[in-house]
Amino acid sequence: MSGHSYLAFDLGASSGRGVLGTLDKGKIELKEVNRFYNGMTNILGNYHWDFLRLFDDIKRGITACAEFTQKPESIGLDTWGVDYALLDKQGSFLGIPYAYRDHRTDTAMEELFRIIPKEKVYELTGIQFMQFNTLFQLYAAKRDGLPIMDLATDLLFVPDIINYMLTGVKKSEFTFATTSQLFNPVKGTWEKELFDAIGVSASIMQEIVQPGAIIGKLTADIARETQMPQLNVIAPATHDTGAAIAAIPADDENFAYISSGTWSLMGIESKKPLISEKTLAFNFTNEGGVEKTYRVLKNIMGLWLIQECKRCWDNKKQEFSFPEIVKMAEKAEPFRSLVDPDHASFLNPPDMTIALADYCKSTGQPVPDTPERLARCVFDSLALKYRAVIDSLKIISDKKIEKIHVIGGGSQNELLCQFTANATGLPVVAGPAEGTAIGNIMVQAMGLGHVKSLAEIRRTIKNSFDFKSYQPQNFNAWDKAYDQFKKIMK
Repeated sequence: MSGHSYLAFDLGASSGRGVLGTLDKGKIELKEVNRFYNGMTNILGNYHWDFLRLFDDIKRGITACAEFTQKPESIGLDTWGVDYALLDKQGSFLGIPYAYRDHRTDTAMEELFRIIPKEKVYELTGIQFMQFNTLFQLYAAKRDGLPIMDLATDLLFVPDIINYMLTGVKKSEFTFATTSQLFNPVKGTWEKELFDAIGVSASIMQEIVQPGAIIGKLTADIARETQMPQLNVIAPATHDTGAAIAAIPADDENFAYISSGTWSLMGIESKKPLISEKTLAFNFTNEGGVEKTYRVLKNIMGLWLIQECKRCWDNKKQEFSFPEIVKMAEKAEPFRSLVDPDHASFLNPPDMTIALADYCKSTGQPVPDTPERLARCVFDSLALKYRAVIDSLKIISDKKIEKIHVIGGGSQNELLCQFTANATGLPVVAGPAEGTAIGNIMVQAMGLGHVKSLAEIRRTIKNSFDFKSYQPQNFNAWDKAYDQFKKIMK
């Protein structure tokens, strides 16, 4: 095969994979290189990430490419948002990075707002308030008197950590930096007022580069260990949602999107941040995108709900595959029980099935007492939540929304895609399922000059993959259920 090849590593909260993408004659082809486990580790009551093991898995993926005839010209990494590690002045890591679902930030938002008002924080950042944002993690670290805060000279976000270990270079990338609630999108830089409020020096932050920037080359040691040349390491959109949104196969601008996986990231693309009393009231976030666009979106607690139900069922020896869970939900009674997917009790409960049942009981609804009813409750509730976000988007923006693009692993869930069309009354276009890795690959291609623009990236993706469309059905029944859902939300 001729053309150009690029190696993308896509790290999610439950797994990671290496994907080789080859661009040839206006089309992209994918080859999975390796896949590996990721997950939070509970150490003495706190949740952490094992970055040393992840680094070994990434090196194994690079090594595997040494066997290929068509070798990559670059490497790019994308990950989940907000989490970080601290380094000392020698460049050594200080401690084990915390995971965002750790409970040390449970009260951090309310405490910080007594120092600097919530409205001021939003005015400075335009970022959705979630207790695990980097701002609140750093506040909690200072509040708790962690000694490493006095030793830290550098903060590296999740993808920055791996890039640093691969190249020895410390940089941060725009799409990820914006997730932290430490970045001012109007000024285009780190917001000193917030660092002053939490008592942390802004000097620990790195230079911010745009998607497609070359971070550096593999160190000689890594190249030797992996039997590869000293490849360019590129910052694609290093935040996984930023990479996924770049892969939307859109013809125009009249769309909303859902990047559907553990989280559902739902919003619109904008040429500028939308920061107003309305966006604050609806708690919308403004995260960076490719070509200095902004992702005006909401984080919705997506398929995490069903993933955690499956984990609980597996532990009880009620083992169902995800396709089996979808079939069970399809046969169950609709709208019997509904939940707000973003309720705080669902962030990281010991048992998700109990958390869902308790929510329904507390809101005066029938308790979902079987796996079938629990699964139906989750899928109905997610689709109705998407309807609520669409309604909010129409209020905060004058952008015309004619369809919804669903990308990521959740685009393969045909039942949820159909429910989304039903609930919103809008056609849904599903795919690509590998949107994050594809976006990563194509932004690398743009960084090396092999494609010229975001528009060309999207044309290439549309020409390379098949997509499935869903038309709304039974809208009146879903509209009635939406009234029920809004009452529960209150």
